[in-house]
Amino acid sequence: MGKAVDIRSLSLSQLQEALVAMGEQGFRAKQIYEWLWQKSSQDFDDMTNLSKTLREKLKKHFTIHAVKVKHSQISADRTIKNTFSLHDGNIIEGVLIPAEDRMTACVSSQVGCSLTCKFCATGYMDRKRNVNADEIYDQVVLIAKQAEQHYGKPLTNIVYMGMGEPLLNYSNMIKSVDRITSPDGLNMAAKRITVSTAGIAKMIKKLGDDEVRFNLALSLHAANDTKRNEIMPINEQNSLAALAESLKYFYAKTKTPITFEYIVFHNFNDALEDAKELAKFCKHVPCKVNIIEYNPIELADFVNAEADKIDAFADYLRNQGITTNVRRSRGKDIDAACGQLAIKDKQKTA
Repeated sequence: MGKAVDIRSLSLSQLQEALVAMGEQGFRAKQIYEWLWQKSSQDFDDMTNLSKTLREKLKKHFTIHAVKVKHSQISADRTIKNTFSLHDGNIIEGVLIPAEDRMTACVSSQVGCSLTCKFCATGYMDRKRNVNADEIYDQVVLIAKQAEQHYGKPLTNIVYMGMGEPLLNYSNMIKSVDRITSPDGLNMAAKRITVSTAGIAKMIKKLGDDEVRFNLALSLHAANDTKRNEIMPINEQNSLAALAESLKYFYAKTKTPITFEYIVFHNFNDALEDAKELAKFCKHVPCKVNIIEYNPIELADFVNAEADKIDAFADYLRNQGITTNVRRSRGKDIDAACGQLAIKDKQKTA
């Protein structure tokens, strides 16, 4: 077994087998797993309840592909954006979003993205690779430390809303949630985790088949196929009808209501007719709507809708009995807000 094997890529049983093959006792695997996942250790020398001989063997046979904070920036509204470096030199971004009642980590699931949504900075990047489960876990651990260090509060929520499409990295996304929610991991409640998708119908059904316990958010942004095709090319293979069917299936399997994310763009999807189309789509499954302020990017010409139009849009949905929240932008001044995550050369260290 070469040193290139990332020990965190092994299941507990695989680690036990590897230890036995090395002439060690299999029960040591559980101790090592505790160091790796409960205590988030990134150094074999930390594992002080293991003999020095075993620690040296671990160094010889394994490595830990730890994620590191390369840069951090603090916004005027206290949001913290991180540039994370991965073991192979790739870069991703993750964000800590502080609020009065919660501390939320926004994590990335891919290096870049392949979906080319026209309003999102990450969509203009190439997808270089998927982010491994342990790398997603590391983002959560590092952001949780920032919550404690900067604001003296524990992390309360996790959203898979950073760079990439989580459902196109399904296996690693599921593994990372398992480690984050496991009693021998970070032991966070699944209901405090939200996975956001641009809408991959067959993978939404797979979430239902797997009876996941976390929340699902769909980046909708238009309840009209013509408009959605224009801004989200993924809709051409995943029409609103296909998405509605998959969401019904997901809800039947999990009984978890859906969150629809809807950016209201000026003179594109901000009219009363758009609100009526969204309200009609909302009838498919129990749901709520988060109306999100648009955060402009250099590569696109979209503009946020005017405040009175956003209010009228939200009021219409509420009058239809749909729970509707208007989410104000966070971290906009440091390009940390929704849709702005793209690696930039200019960084200020917090």
